[in-house]
Amino acid sequence: MTARIDSVAKYICEKSGWTVSNLQLQKLLYLAQMIYMGRNGGKPLFDGSFQAWDYGPVEPNIYHRAKTHGSSPLPDIFYDALGFRETDPRRETLDDVCNRFLRFTPGQLVDITHSPNGAWAKHYVPGSKSIQIPNDSILAEYNARNNRN
Repeated sequence: MTARIDSVAKYICEKSGWTVSNLQLQKLLYLAQMIYMGRNGGKPLFDGSFQAWDYGPVEPNIYHRAKTHGSSPLPDIFYDALGFRETDPRRETLDDVCNRFLRFTPGQLVDITHSPNGAWAKHYVPGSKSIQIPNDSILAEYNARNNRN
């Protein structure tokens, strides 16, 4: 069963101590989705779809919910989000992503998600904000980054 995207977003924000911006959250959501899919045979962590925007992959629903905060750290705007039980196996991937990537600046996260052979680069059209990044492309990026064919 997939998680709700707002639950994943809130989990990441809580792990950061509520220090991440919308831009950072977008990249962290993308990395969490990619890593989870790679570890789980292509099964997505959450329902939602990414689009190839200028600064990398963006999940538009979360973006629009958080955009009023600009580049400031996000407060708890995920009022209806559900928590993850201690025994929820999805927490392992979320914790791995947070432990590995929360230390990166927004610019570094953009660089990571702008991999020349990654899903964003394959679907990006300058100035366009509506081009979907299919989950199979996200999974292919995970496999390429981890030398899996």
